[in-house]
Amino acid sequence: MPHESRIDVTFGDCDPAGIVFYPNIFRWLDKSFHDWLRTVGGHASICEKLGSIGLGLIEAQSQFRRPLTDGDVLIVSVAVRERGSKTLSLTYEGSVDHRLMFVAQETRGLFKRTGDAMVAAKIAPLGSL
Repeated sequence: MPHESRIDVTFGDCDPAGIVFYPNIFRWLDKSFHDWLRTVGGHASICEKLGSIGLGLIEAQSQFRRPLTDGDVLIVSVAVRERGSKTLSLTYEGSVDHRLMFVAQETRGLFKRTGDAMVAAKIAPLGSL
């Protein structure tokens, strides 16, 4: 079941042409991911339970379909595309008034410390995420 987050686009999110500066879209993807995690206790709680240091970003990409501008109400939907043994693949859709503005994909991994190294851990303990 996809999770949705609402973002009110403001003038400060835009470049001099009045179009959302593209790094903000990646910031909103991360916000939407963490909003989703809050529905199951939040990032810090999950990490504490699993003895991990985080659900880190491994890969991210996006395709921008339409420009976002000041005053838009953006709805970002996030869903799990695939669960690997050490990765979680996510898909995102950003829409305004039911018009698709962008699509994106992320791969995240669960990371733990072992001695002085950081390693990818089995993601299975995340349960129903």
